[in-house]
Amino acid sequence: MGCENMKVAFYSNFLTHHQIPFCLEMQKRLGDDFKFISTVKIFQWRLDLGFKDLDKEYDFVVRAYESEEEAERARKIALESDVVIIGSTTDDLIVERLKQDKLVFRYRARVFIFVDGIINTIFNKEKIKLFFDRHIKFRKNKNLYLLCANAYGPNDFNLLGLYKNKIYKWGYFLETNQYDIDKLLDKKAENEKTQLIWVARFIKWKHPEIVVKLAKNLKKQNYNFQIKMLGTGKLEEKIKNKIKKENLEDVIEVVGQVPSDKVHYYMEDANIFLGTSASQEGWGAVINESMNAGCTVIANQKMGSVPFLIKHNENGLMYNTYSQLEKNVKRAIEDKELQRKLGKNAYHFITEQWTAKMAAENLLKLFESILEKKECNIEDGPASKAIKYKKRKEI
Repeated sequence: MGCENMKVAFYSNFLTHHQIPFCLEMQKRLGDDFKFISTVKIFQWRLDLGFKDLDKEYDFVVRAYESEEEAERARKIALESDVVIIGSTTDDLIVERLKQDKLVFRYRARVFIFVDGIINTIFNKEKIKLFFDRHIKFRKNKNLYLLCANAYGPNDFNLLGLYKNKIYKWGYFLETNQYDIDKLLDKKAENEKTQLIWVARFIKWKHPEIVVKLAKNLKKQNYNFQIKMLGTGKLEEKIKNKIKKENLEDVIEVVGQVPSDKVHYYMEDANIFLGTSASQEGWGAVINESMNAGCTVIANQKMGSVPFLIKHNENGLMYNTYSQLEKNVKRAIEDKELQRKLGKNAYHFITEQWTAKMAAENLLKLFESILEKKECNIEDGPASKAIKYKKRKEI
């Protein structure tokens, strides 16, 4: 079966701007034989943050939640497709496909037990049942595979004996801006003060307090810098008060909420991007975005996307502890050539290797090889085999 004759359905909650580039690439290759099945209406909190309801803007979207007729249409498409990618749907659909000996790819980040902790989840019967139904129930079926949007997901699933040799790298593949990267880096180099940027919600596991600690220590050591913090959230006022209390208003600006399509303007001006999220960060699309803008990315190794996207000392810097973060930030501020090298390599990686086009090409190649029982030779990047990731201790 050639890719041009393949029918693919992608089940997920609702269409997000992060998924559009990949879906458009799939539509380009498959035409009407590619469908995105949206199972729930966009959450109100996302609308409140300025995100758009994209389900009605693209003709490849089937809104299964709108009516019984549309739900039945979505079900029919899924059962007739050669491959179904499942992020969210009812388990009876999976049962039916597997009974028909048809290919199913689960789309997941990590096992919740290893993120939220055993104590917090072991007594949650609903979560345990959901995990059993989604993963353990069908673990012996040869047609069930996993697209893993988190570098630590393979560790989790393999530890539980699931998806052995059937886990593949996945994630977010954003629309990229094309720059004359040397000109962009020249512009960044003109900054009188080294510009650092942090983009996230002000919530506990995004760790905005680390940025304040970093600023305090850098200022004490007389570094010449400025930090912009973009976002909003429960901890915003607390962080603002902390900045004021520590007399850091001259080096940290809390910008507030910025529309998603405007964030790249701030990144284009920044020399360094700070990714401080903990392991609850399933992916972290801001890493893609900041690499696209030629920033020197310095990010927590625990973020789901970081081990897939960052090659330490080649296209960015990783850290495990606060002291490693501060050491790497000072190193990047002091070494302008390092800044340039990392920013340039980051740009080329995210616009040439981790792209929606590459994701669609590789994934269809993977589907074809499985359906035709052939060896798949994707060595790295999207849809390549995901193996256990070993954390680097010394960074």
